[in-house]
Amino acid sequence: MEDAGADWLHIDVMDGLFVPNLTLGAPIVKCLRSSSALPFDVHLMIEDPIRYVEDFARAGADIISFHAESKSDARATIRRIHDAGCRAALAVKPNTCARAVLPLLEELDMILVMTVEPGFGGQKFMADMMHKITRLRRACDEAGRQINIQVDGGITPETIAQAAQAGANVFVAGSAVFNAPDAAEMIRQLRAAASNA
Repeated sequence: MEDAGADWLHIDVMDGLFVPNLTLGAPIVKCLRSSSALPFDVHLMIEDPIRYVEDFARAGADIISFHAESKSDARATIRRIHDAGCRAALAVKPNTCARAVLPLLEELDMILVMTVEPGFGGQKFMADMMHKITRLRRACDEAGRQINIQVDGGITPETIAQAAQAGANVFVAGSAVFNAPDAAEMIRQLRAAASNA
């Protein structure tokens, strides 16, 4: 599998319950793992993620993101992710306040701020989420925690600069890369735009 210059592979897992769409499970991640040495950033958009942590870890996940809005207890899920040998990330939907993340800063490796509603590709970037990124970056700095802040949704060379300026340092680009005539060139443009922000 060609990586086109990407640093990580972000894999969206949807259960048809937490979000309306249904995608892939751990067996497909395992198949992908045999074709790529990139770090796998597995984003669980599922109702009860704690039940599936070990499955995705065994399949080859390096980072497991789950949603603050899911049914699983956040601290217990983070602990299980770490026990499985993966890095833990907490994702928040647009309507979820940054406050939901703050009590967990000491335990997280990454925070995922959604700049679209999860579950559908090709949505318009919500610029009003930048204040959330800024608040979370400030909270991480004040806590002395070097936590990655990832942004997912509507990322283009134009919007990636806004997210980088707000404090994000990890960017998920789906439609911009997959719809580009040259995926590698688009990744170069995105990287340059983020670096120059």
